[in-house]
Amino acid sequence: MKIISYNVNGIRAALKKDFIGWLQLADPDVICLQETKAHKEQLDLSIFENAGYKYHYWFSAQKKGYSSVAILSKTEPNHIEYGTGIESMDFEGRNLRVDFDAVSIMSLYLPSGTNDSRLAFKLNYMDEFLNYVTELKQNHPNLVICGDYNICHEAIDIHDPVRLKNTSGFLPVERNWLTKFIASGFTDSFRHLNESPHQYSWWSYRANSRTNNKGWRLDYHMVSNPLKDKIQRAYILSEAVHSDHCPVVVELNI
Repeated sequence: MKIISYNVNGIRAALKKDFIGWLQLADPDVICLQETKAHKEQLDLSIFENAGYKYHYWFSAQKKGYSSVAILSKTEPNHIEYGTGIESMDFEGRNLRVDFDAVSIMSLYLPSGTNDSRLAFKLNYMDEFLNYVTELKQNHPNLVICGDYNICHEAIDIHDPVRLKNTSGFLPVERNWLTKFIASGFTDSFRHLNESPHQYSWWSYRANSRTNNKGWRLDYHMVSNPLKDKIQRAYILSEAVHSDHCPVVVELNI
């Protein structure tokens, strides 16, 4: 099973950059999208179906043009879970899960901490999410949580760890939470197979950051440990340029 996660920074903008042509070439079984910034009523959904993704699910923020996640799948899941059931999390449309026989896949878009109030919201979200996932794994042990975590875990995951140590996305409290999240029973699939530096999934639009590879690795496939031995490949598709993020991929032998 080939699973892609991609923060598209606006699905309507990505579609204008031949997202569909790219999707057909990439050919995942499932693709998890974040920051779609759209309600499904604003989209021509037939274009996804014509590309081979008959099954598509959208969980949008109450506020139009903001946040929101989606999952496109070639095969029909057994169950779709919109949100977490936690009101303080779900109004921004950040969690969507599909369950198959052998695996459950979640599209996650963790908040960014752009200012003090948003950082406080993010930290609370992280705590509530970890509690939610801990309980979720009791009934769904084979879990892949794909998405934009808005956190670089280690110094190797960011281009300038010294200068950026006090910037949200690389704060000690955020990095420690991600360590705790992994320790709760997950494997960072990319780092499981690839220890090379300078591997990023997001670049600022400013100062030619992408050209100079001054990036951050914010996007992950966190694979629950019962599936760890099923990880065959994990890689980053940095050549895709529909967004300030790029897609990340995991292939599981399921």
